[in-house]
Amino acid sequence: MEIGLFTFGDIGTNPQTGLTVTAPERLRNIVEEITLADQVGVDVYGLGEHHRPDYAVSSVAVALAAAAIQTKNIRFTSTVSVLSSDDPVRVFQQFATLDGLSDGRAEIIAGRGAFIESFPLFGYDLDDYEDLFIEKLQMLLEINKQEHVAWPGSKHTQALDGLGVYPRPVQDPLPIWMAVGGTPQSAARAASLGLPAAFALILGGEWARLAPLLQLYHQTGHSSGQDPSRLRTSLNAHAFVHETMEKAMDIYYPAHSARMGELGRERGMSAQSRETFTAFCGPRGGYFVGGPTEVAEKILAAHEALRFERIMLQFGVGVIDHRSMLDAIEILGTRVIPEVRRGLAKCS
Repeated sequence: MEIGLFTFGDIGTNPQTGLTVTAPERLRNIVEEITLADQVGVDVYGLGEHHRPDYAVSSVAVALAAAAIQTKNIRFTSTVSVLSSDDPVRVFQQFATLDGLSDGRAEIIAGRGAFIESFPLFGYDLDDYEDLFIEKLQMLLEINKQEHVAWPGSKHTQALDGLGVYPRPVQDPLPIWMAVGGTPQSAARAASLGLPAAFALILGGEWARLAPLLQLYHQTGHSSGQDPSRLRTSLNAHAFVHETMEKAMDIYYPAHSARMGELGRERGMSAQSRETFTAFCGPRGGYFVGGPTEVAEKILAAHEALRFERIMLQFGVGVIDHRSMLDAIEILGTRVIPEVRRGLAKCS
């Protein structure tokens, strides 16, 4: 099992210090965090694409490329690339370039995204939300298969009559995952295409609620005749680790509460109380927050039930002090990951 980190590059006011974190500062901090994650043995690092004033990352491949030449082992992925409002040719080229810079460590997680700002920004109609993603995903997969692409084009994509798409990646093919936001339709589509699937556990609850979706994914893949080795799954969840559960929650809750409260007000949702947050940090809750042992034990328990091949932990929900982020990454790499590896070895 791979253990990774991801962030959206949250910016704004730190609720604990009152200091404002700007986009340039956060981007430079992200590069430092990725470099440390590589050094302490984190397997994967992901950045999510957004086009809002509260996130620093709109160009995932560019930001990851800044870290690619400073690292040796860690893999890079988008979490996610908003394919619906982008050009599949450019998405492929950008990540193929990242793959070259990193000597074969790049991946794409393609999805619709959790926000809609990119649609009007790039001139797309939200009424085409579903069709845009399906058509552009199919085009991206064709580009990934062959250098010269025979793509007929249609309403939302241009025709490619045997044109070459360059550069080609070091990996052949470039790994492409599909983001699954919690619907049976998305899980079934990813499986029928033979794509690895990243299942998002974002709004808390219990991690066990994803079990039916993962079961559907594997059943659909099997009935579609897909190679079982291609049917890989990832669990993506809010998380934070520090020396103790109390310390982790004291650092994480103010930032998490502020950011989720802002998003909740936008969407007409009520704020999450400290009691609810604490419950979601419990052994079966959807937040992987705690001391090293609590987080390791929760990862092992979730893996035993869901059998995912990767877990991606979103440490930076809200604006958190950079020093605290570095401390958390070091604890994850030096204490949590070894404990998880030992637990997996005992079960094998």
